[in-house]
Amino acid sequence: MTNLDIPPDTLLPELPAVAPLERGLEAALREKIDHKTKPPGSLGRLEALALQLGLIQSSLTPVIARPTLIVFAGDHGIVAEGVSPYPQAVTVQMVANFVAGGAAINAFSGVAGMALEVVNAGVAGDLRALASVIDMPIGPGTRNFADQPAMTREQALRAITAGAVRARHHAGLGSNVIGFGEMGIGNTSSAACLMSRLCDLPIDACVGRGTGLDDAGLARKRAVLAGALARHPASIDPVEVLATFGGFEIAMMTGAFLGAAAQRMTILVDGFIASSALLVAARIAPAVLDYCVFAHQSDEAGHQQLLAHFKAQPLLSLGLRLGEGTGAALTLPLLRAASAFMEQMASFDTAGVSGREA
Repeated sequence: MTNLDIPPDTLLPELPAVAPLERGLEAALREKIDHKTKPPGSLGRLEALALQLGLIQSSLTPVIARPTLIVFAGDHGIVAEGVSPYPQAVTVQMVANFVAGGAAINAFSGVAGMALEVVNAGVAGDLRALASVIDMPIGPGTRNFADQPAMTREQALRAITAGAVRARHHAGLGSNVIGFGEMGIGNTSSAACLMSRLCDLPIDACVGRGTGLDDAGLARKRAVLAGALARHPASIDPVEVLATFGGFEIAMMTGAFLGAAAQRMTILVDGFIASSALLVAARIAPAVLDYCVFAHQSDEAGHQQLLAHFKAQPLLSLGLRLGEGTGAALTLPLLRAASAFMEQMASFDTAGVSGREA
């Protein structure tokens, strides 16, 4: 297991700024897209995707280089309140499954041709036997936010920094497309509370069944989370809200979004949990959204409203609610297609095909 400790004094102010996309190349990109051998707009969303890739890369011929998916894992103290039908031990068991290559994200990242990394953000279990895990835990799981903040502000900042470090690491290896997944029993509870507080929505609009709660379990989860929201101050400071309700894996994803955008990487946004981390990141640096491609609409209750908050149009809607970054991996072939048509598809002039008459 690779141990990468983040010093306690390495905090958020050291993160590079996220600059909005420069749009000086937009007219040239649109002209190139429009002059391919096709009717204008006939490639639909792929045309917008190609435009976004070109703007992010400042190139008329954007490429997909070393695409990467990072799965952040962490445990949640709120599980003690019975908000999940699965025991907390499943988190460490699933991390072992990732390492063994037996999870859905292993299959999907392999099909997509993505490098896969697993990061221990704060699992409440022994991972020492798992040699390929990047070990940078902030703690052995968060505290129970039904009673107290999930983490301290300092822990939240360390986690944000750690996530940014991993994104920068992969940018340094040549990655220009990255996605983030998660594993953590109880993390839909954290995501729902982050969404409720930062979007000013009632908790019932944000809570879903997670890993498969029955009606009684869902009612209990709603009551527990409503009580937790009422117990904590109604701050909208993004780092404070993250520290109060978040998980270490969500905090690291927040930093990874910021770090990737600062490196001008295209970011594939997965489902509900990843979107809750992006919600925090966008409150810290709104320009992060310029670099985001929303992969899919999760079947988890609340995600559709969260996507509406971002004014986002996801590329896929497959009824997924697994997490792990599976939706992000499934979307990568669409980015490859957008890049390929920009590079390989002829223009009317080069193909000798007559364009549309005026």
